[in-house]
Amino acid sequence: MIEQKKDSRHYLRKEYVKRERFINYWNQINEVLRCNPKSVLEIGAGNHIVANILRQFGIHVTTLDINESLKPDIVGPANKIPLERESFDAVLAGHILEHLPFDQFNECLKEIYRVSKKDAVISIPHYGLTFSIAFKFPLLKWKRFIFKIPYFWKTKPLSGEHYWEIGLRGYSLARVENAIKNSGFFIFKRFISYDDPYRMIFVLKKRNVSLD
Repeated sequence: MIEQKKDSRHYLRKEYVKRERFINYWNQINEVLRCNPKSVLEIGAGNHIVANILRQFGIHVTTLDINESLKPDIVGPANKIPLERESFDAVLAGHILEHLPFDQFNECLKEIYRVSKKDAVISIPHYGLTFSIAFKFPLLKWKRFIFKIPYFWKTKPLSGEHYWEIGLRGYSLARVENAIKNSGFFIFKRFISYDDPYRMIFVLKKRNVSLD
């Protein structure tokens, strides 16, 4: 694993904690809460915003990161999680898997599957041309639609800190979904938020677990 050291100040800069990122935080939190877990492993400690909010809902959250300066509960890599099998009800990995080479993506997914009892929520950048439309009629809720054309001719991620992003040449959505399915999970839901079109959220379930 290639380590990318950042101290806590990096994740609390005004340039980093932007509106779209907070929307993504909300999506992560919302999907984790829908899984109704009692315990969650968050991979990637970052600024601890998501973990701290989930704790306010009475969830036992444990953070894992390879970077000691971020003060995670457990120091360790995402592709070799130092925990027992099925240690947590759910695992959350937001803004982290794209920071590793894609060959480690498969390893990380298998580790996430191993330590999760039921669910996983992951967020991955989706790079592409974005088309969106929104409209509202009186007495009805907003209707919003979003459509993306991948940058299949590009090879360089939008962020210089990323090894890969969905939509780049060689990293199609189909390839990412195949890796997820090969890990043992099935994709319960995936979506791109109208207010945060750069990131795709995946909600994953273990095949032998009831959806009730």
